[in-house]
Amino acid sequence: MNDNTVVHEHVRIEPNILYFGTPVVLISSSNEDGTPNLAPMSSAFWLGWRGMLGLGARSKTAANLRRTRECVLNLPSDALAAAVDRLALTTGSDPVPERKYERGYRHVTDKFGHAGLTAVPSEVVTPPRVAECPVAMECVVEAVHPVADGGTLAFEVRVVRVWAHEEIRLAGTDDHVDPDAWRPLIMSFQKLYGLGGQVHSSRLASIPERLYRTADLDRARSDAPVS
Repeated sequence: MNDNTVVHEHVRIEPNILYFGTPVVLISSSNEDGTPNLAPMSSAFWLGWRGMLGLGARSKTAANLRRTRECVLNLPSDALAAAVDRLALTTGSDPVPERKYERGYRHVTDKFGHAGLTAVPSEVVTPPRVAECPVAMECVVEAVHPVADGGTLAFEVRVVRVWAHEEIRLAGTDDHVDPDAWRPLIMSFQKLYGLGGQVHSSRLASIPERLYRTADLDRARSDAPVS
């Protein structure tokens, strides 16, 4: 170590939330009367063609997913930040749950109209896709896992269809997203951010993506569209 080396020391902190930065997801689901619900969230990650979604157990989206066992995960770009923000502090639940009411939430019936977004039919599941989102993944619920005291649920979903805008597809391929064209909307500690350019080359990028393919992709091909 030379004299010019900067030593960074950790300090112990106790943040109330641990949202260090994850992509925003707009989950579309079906209400009891058949109308669509649309809810923003950012507690999500993907493994192969499966996703894990963290949702409050009393939320309208959680109730819809448990009842219908299907949803669409719509991924907005950073250009859709204003539309996503219009959905903040809204809920499809009526009456509004007490904890959400205390935080300023209000009931909105037409979430698509409120956000200024367009619903388009899905192929395999009932909930619609969001036309403006560059990525939309139709999913079915495979399992529901309670977290801690059960106030939060982790939904394990299996992707059955993936849709993407032509602008983010890697030219000349039908199985690659161009990471230089895809600009996801990121939530970090309740604030919305865009994604900057690549900061360093990646050794992982030398591994062909097809080597990560799972049996769920082949299974998705056999899923019949809804009639």
